[in-house]
Amino acid sequence: MSKKKQESILQPPYKFDVEWENLLDDKKFVKVFLSDILEEYILKQRWYGGKSSKLKYIELQEYFRIQQNEEMYYGLLLEVNFEEAFYQHYFLPIAFVSDESFAEKDRILPLSIKGQEGFIIDAINLESFRKLVFERIINAEPNDTTRVQYHKSINFTETEYISSKFMGLEQSNTSIIINDTSVIKFFRRIYADKNPDYEMSRYLSERREYKNTPAYQGSLNIIDVENVYITIALMQELVPNQGDAWDYFLKELHKIFSNLEYKKIHVDNLPSTELFQRLKIGDVPPEIIDWAGLNIFLKLQVLARRTAEMHVALGSEFEDTAFTPTHFNGDYEVWLKNRLLYQFQNRLNTVENSLHRLEGRSLDLAKEFLERKNEIRKRFVAFDWTKLKGERIRVHGDYHLGQILVKDDDFYLLDFEGEPESTIRDRKVKQPPLKDIAGIFRSFHYAIYATIFNQGDNYPYSQEELFKAGELLYRYFIGVFMENYVSLIQEHNLNIGYSQERIFLLKYCMLEKAVYELGYEMNSRPMWAVIPLEGIMGIINDRN
Repeated sequence: MSKKKQESILQPPYKFDVEWENLLDDKKFVKVFLSDILEEYILKQRWYGGKSSKLKYIELQEYFRIQQNEEMYYGLLLEVNFEEAFYQHYFLPIAFVSDESFAEKDRILPLSIKGQEGFIIDAINLESFRKLVFERIINAEPNDTTRVQYHKSINFTETEYISSKFMGLEQSNTSIIINDTSVIKFFRRIYADKNPDYEMSRYLSERREYKNTPAYQGSLNIIDVENVYITIALMQELVPNQGDAWDYFLKELHKIFSNLEYKKIHVDNLPSTELFQRLKIGDVPPEIIDWAGLNIFLKLQVLARRTAEMHVALGSEFEDTAFTPTHFNGDYEVWLKNRLLYQFQNRLNTVENSLHRLEGRSLDLAKEFLERKNEIRKRFVAFDWTKLKGERIRVHGDYHLGQILVKDDDFYLLDFEGEPESTIRDRKVKQPPLKDIAGIFRSFHYAIYATIFNQGDNYPYSQEELFKAGELLYRYFIGVFMENYVSLIQEHNLNIGYSQERIFLLKYCMLEKAVYELGYEMNSRPMWAVIPLEGIMGIINDRN
């Protein structure tokens, strides 16, 4: 029996002779609440990010009250400690309900308070809690200096709560639609700092009036006992949309690959282009336009413009030091190399230990990856900041087609929380804007290969021919995007370096991104490892 279980002091039914308003001051309650009962509940939640590690115990780091008049809930900041000697922090708001109709899956703990039988539940399941948070935001006082800080954007004019509902399945956060016009995102995994999604959303909306992201409307932050700012919730405009750009591109790519048969195209006869060569639509060969259609290239132009406008907005600040552009320096180079070499070694170990799970093209490329590991490592070491003249700015950090909404003929960019594997501090490091461009290019690559893997049986071509057609299409996507992106960036005087520097940074960032992806694919779906491996080898073999 574990030490924790030996120390157990109470058995159900749990009874406490204390008011709800003082329950968290009762040490016996806290001990019962943090026991196996809470552990079992948290392990089942979609937002819990520690499933691959062994949970050791949970501590209540601190709590705060979310209240209005007589209505009160607790916001808990939980520290989840793992056997592997690290920890994560989570936000869990709780409520006490006596309503027997609550589904069992929503209950955390049955208990009796002052003779009243009921359950502790996650408060987000209660409409009254969601209404209270919304009302506290819309009635927030400017320049709030209290410990629990509600903030309302100067541009937000809503004055009344009407309704709320869950947005749908999410992994790391819980989003609630309010009045069918707003979304409150409750951050479940929390960090000892302002969340980048909150920072970027507020900056782009309020300081730069950037229109192609959901408008910032308000937030809930707390100042913890160590005087650190922690973001609990972010409220933004609900943008009506036709889905995300990932689904949009998959549908378009299915049409494009279907056209190979419909137009009786011989893949070997399709003209190629150099990787990263900038292309106006008029420069795209008629054979490619005939095959892929004009529409996809027009959409790429729009997406390139919106991306460039985001970077121009992020690179235009000269007062707020969190957003002022900066140049490359030795500290950044050391940080970058340490991070990437550690990640690269981790991926090498993963591939070496998982070769037996691969076959065909994936296996061939994985062996080549291992054989050429020193060559790849040299690419990462070859970063010399003294040769780079461009600027570093705050960037999206996890930019891919799944983070973009399609609305009519336009695109909206969202989810600025950053790369999930990175620390909160690393997510705020200023990067070359081309880091985001590398992310979206890798996403194009994924969409092309996902279409081949998921729909390949519908096209009467060999997989080798489809891969060849896909790689060709990928180069034209990049070329058209680059032409429009770079033109707009230069027009607004954001310095991303001359052509040679841009290509170096793009290759560097895309290599980093593909190596990052390789770890996920090797662990989750080994046959898809061919996608990042093709990306890695495509960059290593490109002599431009």
